[in-house]
Amino acid sequence: MARSTLSRSLHDLGLAAWFGGTLANAVALNPAAAAAPTASGSGAVANTGWDRWTPVNAVAIGVHLLGSVAQVGSNSGRIAAQSGVASMAAGKTALTAAALAATGYSRVLGRKVSAQTDVPAQDGTTPTATTPDSVAAAQRQLDVLQWVIPALTGALVVVSAFAGEQERATEVKKGVLERLLGR
Repeated sequence: MARSTLSRSLHDLGLAAWFGGTLANAVALNPAAAAAPTASGSGAVANTGWDRWTPVNAVAIGVHLLGSVAQVGSNSGRIAAQSGVASMAAGKTALTAAALAATGYSRVLGRKVSAQTDVPAQDGTTPTATTPDSVAAAQRQLDVLQWVIPALTGALVVVSAFAGEQERATEVKKGVLERLLGR
């Protein structure tokens, strides 16, 4: 089997940035926005931070997807021949689709919030009594999504580790034998 260092690196670095950046924003940026001296300042800080992260996140996701597609190509023989690899790949694809959907929806909501750069907010995802209703609704959804996205991308990290374990020579032999014996 040929080495796939480049595709693995793209896959892993993109996923690491996607996971780590969204987790850092949930843990640090959104709560830190509360330290602004005014409610409008809190909204401005959070919106500016998220707007700066968005293009980096988009590149990270693209790099991850590019590496993922290349990994499927380089592992197509194992996917077909080794028991358990196709189901792992299908599960990983489903998780990736869910993470992409959550990230995309989060961006739609984020645009609603950042359309008013200095919208009043308690912190990055918590509205105040003076936050416009449509923005407040988006913030409440973002409060949930800020944790959903790192959970999904973190699950992808775990599945990727499992996929790496499936590539051990003993696992390949066992999986191919299981496929041949119909188990």
